[in-house]
Amino acid sequence: MLGKRKLGRQGLEVSALGLGCMGMSQSYGTPNDPESIATIHRALELGVTFFDTAEVYGPFHNEELLGRALKGRRDQVVIATKFGFRIEDGKVVGLDSRSQHIRDAVEASLRRLGTDHIDLLYQHRVDKQVPIEDVVGAMAELVRQGKVRYLGLSEAGEQTLRRAHKVHPITALQSEYSLWERNLEERIIPLLRELGIGLVPFSPLGRGFLTGTVQRAESLPEGDFRRADPRLQGANFDANMQMAEVVQEIAKAKRATPAQVALAWVLSRGEEVVPIPGTKRRKYLEENLAAADLALTHAEADRLDATLAPGATSGPRYSPPQMAMIDR
Repeated sequence: MLGKRKLGRQGLEVSALGLGCMGMSQSYGTPNDPESIATIHRALELGVTFFDTAEVYGPFHNEELLGRALKGRRDQVVIATKFGFRIEDGKVVGLDSRSQHIRDAVEASLRRLGTDHIDLLYQHRVDKQVPIEDVVGAMAELVRQGKVRYLGLSEAGEQTLRRAHKVHPITALQSEYSLWERNLEERIIPLLRELGIGLVPFSPLGRGFLTGTVQRAESLPEGDFRRADPRLQGANFDANMQMAEVVQEIAKAKRATPAQVALAWVLSRGEEVVPIPGTKRRKYLEENLAAADLALTHAEADRLDATLAPGATSGPRYSPPQMAMIDR
């Protein structure tokens, strides 16, 4: 059975690996609701208690899907969801973290999820038009009302985290973190440890790149958002694939998969780190969860650290408009 970890110092306990549900509804090809629901049910069987969604995934479809899959099993799980985008006619048109919008978004999320409370509520992206004190103040009021249990931020920077934490304890920061993306290590991770905030890495497999199976951007099917990923294009792809080969070599020597090696590395970063690899297929879910039983030697970890060092990945992780929304 999958072990447990504590996120932050406020008492939230979750499975050592969670399940990122975004790809069940968008970004990675055609959705398959029956297989996605079967994957969620299999995750429960294997000890996963931590499920990550957001109103913007779909939009809205992902929360509805998760709500259907967890019907009758709500007391077994920790549900994390996010607000922060303005969505009109099914399209994202900007950021919105005004207090009334937060309240409206949470009420809508509760309906879609079929629950009376959200375990972990994140601001999805920092809205520079609204002071973080006002945002967290509105979130804290939802905690007092019993509609939310714990608070989190996503892709927030150092000063935002400090200011937010003074208003109400922040339980978790969700941010991209993996062998492929290590920008958190210099300043953010030390701050999280100082403040007692857990880390929830998304894309811990580098959007699939660390598995060694991802094709060049131009070869990916329509509907796969990685077609616009700078790291999968041209010379960036070639340089990054050379680094990913080290993960594959270590995996072969350990009779494991590259995904398991990459996840084992993330898990080794600390007991307060809970990655949420995403998948919509049972096969990959089972493969990912086996990483919890894989231990890297010091030599293996050192080799990975040296080859995929901070800043070594070629190309920015997002397009310029997406990078502009990262609070760093």
